[in-house]
Amino acid sequence: KCKGCQKPIVAGDQNVEYKKTVWHKDCFICSHCKQVIGTASFFPKGDEIYCVSCHEQKFAKNCVKCKNAITSGGVSYQDQPYHAECFVCATCTKKLGGQRFTAVEDLFYCVDCYKSFVAKKCNGCKNPITGFGKGTNVVSHEGHSWHEYCFNCKKCSIPLANKPFVFHLEQVYCPNCAKKL
Repeated sequence: KCKGCQKPIVAGDQNVEYKKTVWHKDCFICSHCKQVIGTASFFPKGDEIYCVSCHEQKFAKNCVKCKNAITSGGVSYQDQPYHAECFVCATCTKKLGGQRFTAVEDLFYCVDCYKSFVAKKCNGCKNPITGFGKGTNVVSHEGHSWHEYCFNCKKCSIPLANKPFVFHLEQVYCPNCAKKL
């Protein structure tokens, strides 16, 4: 017996079977728009059946970047949904889902691009200050930045983080060495 029209299904009728329930092919319709689904793709939701477009309209989240429905394989960042293809590095377009990345002003960067194009460079060693691994502490002074372990006296190399220092010609010196300049 067809669940849609309650009439018998006779030999030769085209029918659809789902979860031990049977419909005439033309009675297998979307619960929302009432269009025939027949043998096309559909989404069950509770006791209701939805065609692809109605399911997207009613239940799918929309990607923050492209605004289209996410039907599978989405990525979430700070409770914001993205297609995996839309959640990419702003520089090289590498997919970032499941990867380490950095967000800067609503743009996302893979670690390599962040190091190369975005991160400040250490005034001491000239390498990027990334906040990853060794050197997560940073010293900043008058627009210059150093890894904490690079913030040393230019002459005697004594560490100066959280200690008095003299800044002269864009270099840092301990007070003793600064007297000899």
